[in-house]
Amino acid sequence: MRIAVIGAGIVGVTTAYELAADGHEVAVFERSGSVAAEGSFANGGLIAPGACVAWPHARPVGAGLVHRFGHAAPPSVSGPLLARLGWSLRAWRTVSSDPDSLRARSLLALATHSLSQLQGLRHQLGLDYEHAQGHLLLLRSAKELTALKPSLLLLEQLGVAHQLLDPARCLRAEPGLNPDTALHGGVLLGEGEVGNCRQFALLLRQEAQRLGARFRFHTQVMRIDVGDKPQLLHAYTPPDAGSAALRDPAGSGSSNEPDTQTLPKDPMQERFDAIVVCAAAASVPLLEPLGIKPPLASLHGISITAPLRQIEAHPDFGPRASVLDARFGVTISRIGQRVRLCGGAALGKADAISPRIEETLHRVLHDWFPGATQGGAVQRWIGARAQLADGLPLLGPSGRQGLWLNFGHGNQGWALACGSARLLADQLGGRPTALQPEVLQALAPSRLR
Repeated sequence: MRIAVIGAGIVGVTTAYELAADGHEVAVFERSGSVAAEGSFANGGLIAPGACVAWPHARPVGAGLVHRFGHAAPPSVSGPLLARLGWSLRAWRTVSSDPDSLRARSLLALATHSLSQLQGLRHQLGLDYEHAQGHLLLLRSAKELTALKPSLLLLEQLGVAHQLLDPARCLRAEPGLNPDTALHGGVLLGEGEVGNCRQFALLLRQEAQRLGARFRFHTQVMRIDVGDKPQLLHAYTPPDAGSAALRDPAGSGSSNEPDTQTLPKDPMQERFDAIVVCAAAASVPLLEPLGIKPPLASLHGISITAPLRQIEAHPDFGPRASVLDARFGVTISRIGQRVRLCGGAALGKADAISPRIEETLHRVLHDWFPGATQGGAVQRWIGARAQLADGLPLLGPSGRQGLWLNFGHGNQGWALACGSARLLADQLGGRPTALQPEVLQALAPSRLR
């Protein structure tokens, strides 16, 4: 089949690859100049199925890690007051109803399948990108451990391998931790890794191209017409002359890499056998004219990336993989020879990292890994992620002929992308999927009707 994929973030790239691997003729339409140029650009890099269901998805820096399935208050995010309260309350009510809900089990099944797919692709294709094994939740006090017990119970109920560590074992798992910072213990997830999402996306794009997929960058999709032969109206929209190229904190090559073909700037229409929408929040204006109105919130993730200081006498100067500070909700991850700090979430438009959030990120880094980074080449990033209140993506047929959906992964796009792409390709190709029908139904766009 001839298939169009709209969006070239990590979800769009993995979808394009899986469809091309199945023998389809794939065309990818992306408004930016490269893959993973927006919400996938400098994320925290964590892939841990247990973290997807047990740790919160959207917490502000300073609010701490609060169990999101039980008695906790609604998750709070910054943004316009009414939008913030409305979306936060919907999210809280959805995830508080039943700790062992189908929602939680479906998210875990998708995340576990996605990790397996990612590891399979890495081995099969020989993808050499920055990654490391391990995810450790750090608890500063006994009070934090008590508050975490419902999450630990959830992990047990769902069969997620994890270990409760005392301070000495935490230091063995992460030898670079500052022994002078108060540490009550930690939780080590059995399956967890951290990796450079953008670097992976660039490599997988090359593999997709080898299979015949075509990427059309700086191309804006303006309209979708559904039917037996669905159509796209799109236009080539190159950046203005002299505009600055996107800076790349991943250190993985130029991000302004459109295909060399000359494309007309006037809108043009193309027919396909199927269209897959993977454009996160940008999916909404394309779908609303078709009567599809997903209740998405645009959550802006925040990260700061800095070079790791290299000291021969201290090889563990900084994290080995990924740690999460339970009190402040800040993740510290090793991305190759860099350290990435992530925390905070803004609902709606966010143009800059607030001084308060940046101060908290640096404070947490100093608490656990003092002096681990070099000054100078510090990269600051804000990226929007589209998320539904139930925390699950929209994955599968849209209910409109020829139109399929794969978006709404929130800040779990990197953790869920490979599995979502394989499931979508199997469904579109009419083949059995790796997950149970009840899980597919929980992820299906039809759940919103």
